[in-house]
Amino acid sequence: MTTESIALNRFGLGARPDDSPPADPRRWLLSQLDSFDPLPAPWRALPRTPQLAAGWVAHQRALRQTPQAQRSSLLEAWRDSEGATYRGAIGARVASALQTPTPFAERLVHFWANHFAVSVDKRPVISLAGSFEADAIRPHVMGRFEDLLLAAVRHPAMLVYLDQARSTGPDSMAGRRARLRQRNNAGLNENLAREILELHTLGVRSGYTQDDVTEFARALTGWTLPEDGEGDEAPAPFRFAPALHEPGSRRVLGRSYAAGGEDQARAILRDLAAAPATAEHIALKLARHFVADEPPAALVLRLADTFRRSGGDLPSVYRELVQAAETWAPGPGKFKSPWDWSISCLRALGRREMPEQQVANLLNQLGQPVWRPGSPAGYGDTGAAWAAPDALLRRVEVAQRLGAQAGAAVDARALAPKVLPNLGEGTRQAIARSDSPATALALLFASPDFLRR
Repeated sequence: MTTESIALNRFGLGARPDDSPPADPRRWLLSQLDSFDPLPAPWRALPRTPQLAAGWVAHQRALRQTPQAQRSSLLEAWRDSEGATYRGAIGARVASALQTPTPFAERLVHFWANHFAVSVDKRPVISLAGSFEADAIRPHVMGRFEDLLLAAVRHPAMLVYLDQARSTGPDSMAGRRARLRQRNNAGLNENLAREILELHTLGVRSGYTQDDVTEFARALTGWTLPEDGEGDEAPAPFRFAPALHEPGSRRVLGRSYAAGGEDQARAILRDLAAAPATAEHIALKLARHFVADEPPAALVLRLADTFRRSGGDLPSVYRELVQAAETWAPGPGKFKSPWDWSISCLRALGRREMPEQQVANLLNQLGQPVWRPGSPAGYGDTGAAWAAPDALLRRVEVAQRLGAQAGAAVDARALAPKVLPNLGEGTRQAIARSDSPATALALLFASPDFLRR
């Protein structure tokens, strides 16, 4: 595999037919860290987080104020609205991936959005998932990990998805009132605390205990959605509610944190972001995503060391990754996820956008619906997650459909070396011997060369 191919496919999103192979692949990748546009044109017309969060709160208020018998029409209108918002965000995500002049930076957005996964399986997230990527992930991928962590866990999509918005301290003002009124729906929820420790920062088997989870959950009480009020201006999408917050000091991972309202949880997050285990966890995930399912241990150690020494400065870690010799080692490369494969197919065809419902259906068929992983752990990032026989058969079916749609307009024999500089001789001969342009293109997209990056 050539360095040009690695830059375009392993680091990028797949070559376009009009791309010129970078003369200096490392320099081309590093230049993207400075030229990345956090909010490119496809995203700018979409509603932002404050407006969407305020809309959800207003919808909930309207439901409470509407008699039960009259709620069906209100619910139907809201579902139509949130569905349209979700599809519009999918369209923006795909258009950004197809049009971007900084595909390495765009891939980093996708990586971090999966690291801090939310899912539209939780109903309110349907309208918020796109804004989570636009407002919590994209502005921070070139900054400090601590800032990215804070933006992700405070976003309404995460607060709703992990049931943090209603988490109530047992001895808080709200908790005491709930007991007096014998309301059982108010209580401490540990989901966000657990996933921050297990998935977002330290990683599994890193030494934290159930007591750490519970204490952290108590510190996070009060982190919730905007006020349920009316006004002309959308309120901030995050709110700290003192009445929900569990009073008192906390002890997490052997450190004591004084009582202090919102600042208590922020202090814990700051220490988690700087923890050696977090550096190792992030380093392993980055190396696994860009290099191999089982990345070289020495590379992971260097990335973790850079993370620690830089104070979690993410571009410093990316630079170390790009400069590492292990990153450029020839080999079969990573097996593409359905998202990666779909985007690389469309880029190879020169597409710059795709109807939002069509791409949503495509990714549903391939088994990776946008913003709908099966758990907070996000989608799998190894070949084993995507290389099952039935999944490969679905890709062949899609490749055949793309070939049929392109017809004679695309010459796969000419296209193949442009989008795959490392094209294998077996694939080259199979394409050359094809009985039709459509079959040739399908063979290219379904080939072992194209299935990996």
